[in-house]
Amino acid sequence: MKLHALLLPALSILLALPAAAADFDGSKPLICAPVIAIDCLRGESCLSGLPEEFGAPAFMRIDFGKKTVAGPKTTTNILLLNKDKDQLLLQGREGGFGWNMALATDSGEMTLTLTNRHGTYVLFGSCTLQ
Repeated sequence: MKLHALLLPALSILLALPAAAADFDGSKPLICAPVIAIDCLRGESCLSGLPEEFGAPAFMRIDFGKKTVAGPKTTTNILLLNKDKDQLLLQGREGGFGWNMALATDSGEMTLTLTNRHGTYVLFGSCTLQ
């Protein structure tokens, strides 16, 4: 009897997963949290650490309707959005950096790069519904 009580919630979660995949198709606002950061300067070894150690925001909000990505201090426009069955690709620029974000449409996992002539920041994290 206890096994059935455990299986029902697990099955309901598994059945809900395909519906949740549509949440990352660019139709709904998202909130993203970077969890790993890498800082690479030209001619030097890359450093990795927590995003806050490199000045990255704890959360970023993506509003596809307004075509913006907003952190606690700044909001930047999404200049290019490309969508295929596996990912969304977003591009923009802010503060002397060009940025690219790849967002997995099935899981909400994201990779974000910010690049200028001196180097690159890479942020790895996940997104969820706002």
